[in-house]
Amino acid sequence: MNTLEIIAVILGLANVGLVVRRSIWNYPFGMAMVALYMLIFWEARLYGEAVLQVFFFVVQAWGWWLWARAGGLVEAVEVSWLEWPARFGSLLAVALVTLTVGWGMARFTDAAMPYADAAITGASVVAQILLSIRRIENWILWIAINVGAIFLYIERGLQLTAGLYGAFLILATMGLIQWIRAERKSEAVA
Repeated sequence: MNTLEIIAVILGLANVGLVVRRSIWNYPFGMAMVALYMLIFWEARLYGEAVLQVFFFVVQAWGWWLWARAGGLVEAVEVSWLEWPARFGSLLAVALVTLTVGWGMARFTDAAMPYADAAITGASVVAQILLSIRRIENWILWIAINVGAIFLYIERGLQLTAGLYGAFLILATMGLIQWIRAERKSEAVA
């Protein structure tokens, strides 16, 4: 455990807590968190996770822009479910990224756990995109990601980060429940 990891954990809790509350202000906390985690994961030889943080930074900037454009700075924005073909496409994307990135890391790097790292990476890419476009399924993916990440981070000696992902698991469950309620009530989400 080091100072960067402690700061990243604090930023991560703020980020996801604000997402659960459907606040657009989750994005600056998230962008700061992923910048730190890029360094932390690279040092732990979790290359997929490290590169994923660059993707997260860009997609969080895009999500911030989308939420602001949809009125998130002034008024509430809506959440909704994906249609079945999009759900299937999302799962297919996760599988393809997992297999290709996992194979590439196993073949060309000294990655510690290439396929587990790749599975979390692939699912995280899809989940972050779904979050940016305010689809409820993002929470289902985050729940699965958090469970896998807890075990991966414990294995790599990142206990504090594993604890953070335990908190993320609780927050993702709360987010799923709240977003389903908002969609059912046709409530706007801010």
